[in-house]
Amino acid sequence: MPVMEFPLEGEFVELNQLLKLVGLCDSGGAGKQIVASGVVRVDGMVELRKTCKIRACQVVRLGDVEIRVVAG
Repeated sequence: MPVMEFPLEGEFVELNQLLKLVGLCDSGGAGKQIVASGVVRVDGMVELRKTCKIRACQVVRLGDVEIRVVAG
């Protein structure tokens, strides 16, 4: 499983924007559609809130890709 680390600048990043910033989708709108489809997990739980605030130490998973958010 590919694992990425995302260095967080600031307090949080919105989930749909995180997917865009790491290159898993082309835009924030596409990120919202992916989240709405129910295939994104945050800390092991399905997350349907498109603009959920993701903070340092959280883990986001989409398919077989894991994103570890770390303090920048």
